[in-house]
Amino acid sequence: MKKLFAVVMPVMLLTGIMAFTGCSRQKTASADSTATADPNAPVTLTVWCWDPTFNVYAMNEAARIYQKTNPNVTVTVVETAWADLQQKLLTALSANQTASLPDIILMQDNAIQKNAATYPKAFLPVNGKVEVSQFAQYKVDVATINGQIYGVPFDNGATGTFIRRDLVEQAGLEVSDFNDITWDRFIELGKIVKQKTGASMLSAVGNENDIIPLMMQSAGSWFFDGQGNVSIANNAALQEAVKQYKAMVDAGIILLASDWNAYIASLNSVASTINGCWIIGSITAQTSLSGKWAVVNTPRLNVPGGVNYSSVGGSSWVVLANTKYPDIALDFLNKTFAGSVELYETILPSSGAISTWLPASKSAVYGQPNDFFGGQKIYEDIVGYASKVPLIKYGLFNYEARDAVSRALADIIQGAPADTALSTAQKNVEFLIAGQ
Repeated sequence: MKKLFAVVMPVMLLTGIMAFTGCSRQKTASADSTATADPNAPVTLTVWCWDPTFNVYAMNEAARIYQKTNPNVTVTVVETAWADLQQKLLTALSANQTASLPDIILMQDNAIQKNAATYPKAFLPVNGKVEVSQFAQYKVDVATINGQIYGVPFDNGATGTFIRRDLVEQAGLEVSDFNDITWDRFIELGKIVKQKTGASMLSAVGNENDIIPLMMQSAGSWFFDGQGNVSIANNAALQEAVKQYKAMVDAGIILLASDWNAYIASLNSVASTINGCWIIGSITAQTSLSGKWAVVNTPRLNVPGGVNYSSVGGSSWVVLANTKYPDIALDFLNKTFAGSVELYETILPSSGAISTWLPASKSAVYGQPNDFFGGQKIYEDIVGYASKVPLIKYGLFNYEARDAVSRALADIIQGAPADTALSTAQKNVEFLIAGQ
């Protein structure tokens, strides 16, 4: 009897515990369901993005607009440099440890295809949740894989030559001298500016080399051909771009900054920068230079198909699958970046966030003279540039190719033959791809 009692009692005890636990779970689930169903329950969305004068500012303004109709939703923006963001994202995804990730991230357009193809379950498609039909089609295409759209387009990456009117005039030149020119002519003019003013004609981040890609895209070329094959060693546009870049270094007219912060600081002293229009926010942050800037189009490569228009950067908002609030995150993006003319009219004047959302581009704000740029209607001009940018396909191994070309460029600047360095870069990228 003692043995039977010893067996029965644990079973009864276990049954009681399970019943109690079941009740407890039912109450918890019910409470969770109630909280989720309550439209007024407090919600916090965390966003990672970079550049306080551009992306961070835009996201904070979007949060302010959304709170007008959704006061319970708070958006916390964490400024995160793109390189750090990408590294943290891939580290977390590869380890399947996503608890530390935010709800929404800003992702550079040329990284979306690779990230989404590598981790297809990590990002939420926006199809049916966000109205993307009114964005420029090339921006939607960048974020589309197998019919699923993984990003809400944001900024326009159209480039311009942002130029110090006072410095070029001090050198006896006019701003118009820099419009519709080749890189050869840009270098000639840069030497004059350097000689007469002592200012470097151009600045760039030395170890990131955005100049080379923007040169290539202006000729409708990239590190990969239309079939996705590596195109580095015998790429005529790349060869010409490397030649022009080295010529600027040799002439001493380009200031190569050590990092992004140093590059931004250099904008106060150089005669120009050639970059995506998103750089406007950083330029206008130096209020003492108001009225001294202008913008013209981008120098072109002297190769078949070369034009005076290109693109750098450009990014999209991406919702991570680990978010606790998928519907709210998508609704937030749909009603702001994909649905609010007010948002774009607010952020345009101070940040230069030129929209690829077509309803916003029709706003009268785009035709307003900009005092910082001497009364020039810069947004109207840049929208015109954007319509002429050659379309390219970045490929899945875009960053690997850029890194390989950057290493080759460093060797070329030190005196290595360009053909040899680019051939080595091609082989390295092909070897990397073969190992995937």
